[in-house]
Formats: sequence, structure tokens, C-alpha cells
Amino acid sequence: MTVRPRLAAVQLACDPAAWARAGFAVDARGRCRIGATELVLAGGDGGITGWALHGAIPADDGIDGLATTVAAIPPGDAPPEHPNGVVAIDHLVVRTPDTARTLEALEAAGFELRRVRDAGTPARPLRQGFLLTDEAIVEVVGPPEPEGSGPATFWGLALVAADLDVTVARMDGAAGVPRPAVQAGRRIATVAASAGLGVPVALMSPRERGRP
Repeated sequence: MTVRPRLAAVQLACDPAAWARAGFAVDARGRCRIGATELVLAGGDGGITGWALHGAIPADDGIDGLATTVAAIPPGDAPPEHPNGVVAIDHLVVRTPDTARTLEALEAAGFELRRVRDAGTPARPLRQGFLLTDEAIVEVVGPPEPEGSGPATFWGLALVAADLDVTVARMDGAAGVPRPAVQAGRRIATVAASAGLGVPVALMSPRERGRP
């Protein structure tokens, strides 16, 4: 059986008060646990600054430029309930100028590459790779052919709502109208930048049973 890395924590340079206003349960240390993954809301100018993984083997300088620390096993106790109804992280998005290089680095660190697909438009083609952790999918987005030698960077999060319509309503205008997602049978809504979360965040309906 394949042993997948576990996503223990994600570090964000974001305002914990803004996340609390958006209906997330944030403790006094600025920690917000979603499922088994802890979001560390450290304040700052926004963006995801790093992650902590259990069961991965990063290089000394991270994973293709992604700041990575080795973590203990995430807690097994029940996570707190979030007033907005979010229950899990669906995927974490990574951008890269060299899709093949970043996917290779993640596989070398212990991630399982599930699939690669081409998307975008003829004017702006994109390649997406999807890798698995125990908690969430890592979605790598970049060009079909390399467009530079810069590092990969973290971009945003997609979160699962138990009932997407309820979560959007509880966000009181901070989330857009749900629309069909790329994944069959699912819907998605985007959280507005005006919510102040500091990173791009999307909300998704749960996966249909039996679908990966």
C-alpha cells in the first residue's frame, strides 16, 4: 500500500482576525485547524509561505523552492467545527514556470502523481498535475513547456464546505455565487479579496462518493 505524505500544517502570512470574521475557528495563537491540517496564520502581507509535511523527504532547500519542514504526525483527535461550515482542505495550488521539474521534485520527495491534464486556452495553455497527500490534493499549475528557471511558489487553497450554499450564506457576501466546478458533480464559489484572507481561497461542495 502506498504511504502518502501527510499535510500537517500550512504557514500563511495572513491576518487571523480576518479568517475569524469569515467564520473560521481561530485560536488565540492564530491557528486554524481544518481537518488534520493546521493553518498557521502569522500575519503579514499575505501569501502562503511554507508547509510542514510528515512522511515526505524534502531536499535541504525544500521542494523545488517550496519552503518545507518535516513535521510530526498530524493530530488524530476531532478537529474544531467552523461556524461557516468548512470541513476539509480539498487542494493546495502550486504555481511553477517548469511543470515537469516541479512534478519530478514532488515525486522525489514522496508524493504520488495521480494524473496530468492540459487545460487553459490556445492563447494561454496550461498543464496541471495532481499529487496526493493523506489530507488533500496538491495541484501544480504551469506551462506545458518550461518558461524560466524560477522556483515553484504556493498560490492558494480550495476548501470543502459540508453544504456550499450554507457556507456562502454565512459568509455574508464575501463569497461569490456557486457555479459548476471542473470536477463532475461539484460546485465552487470564490471568496472575494475584500474578505482579507490574504490568499486566493475557493469553497467547494464535497466530492461525490466513489470519485477520487
